[in-house]
Amino acid sequence: MTGPADTVRAFWDAMASNDFHAASRWLSPDFRLDWPQSGEVTEGPAAFAAVNTAYPASGRWRFDIRRLVAEGETVVTEVHVTDGATKAVALTFHTVRAGRIARQVEYWPDPYDPPEWRAQWVRRT
Repeated sequence: MTGPADTVRAFWDAMASNDFHAASRWLSPDFRLDWPQSGEVTEGPAAFAAVNTAYPASGRWRFDIRRLVAEGETVVTEVHVTDGATKAVALTFHTVRAGRIARQVEYWPDPYDPPEWRAQWVRRT
């Protein structure tokens, strides 16, 4: 039997195929994706596949799971995403029910230059 973490790994593997309709098979019929930073909601697997297919890209998307933490039906992932030109990090909170992802709350933090005032205590990575 597979658990929620396995479902989320399979979802990201499907995303790496760049066939977002195939990836949407890991979503429940009542799937909801929240992007709190922009105040947007995507509802249903078809809308998820459509928005990801329509996203302007410079090449094939690659997804690298850097961290995955699971507790019960909740799985959190840190995924580094690139199309060769754009590089981003997605922090996604997945809720998995009956082997499908029912909800995602996803944050796409923007990188920024560190403030000068703390330079004496930190180093750039």
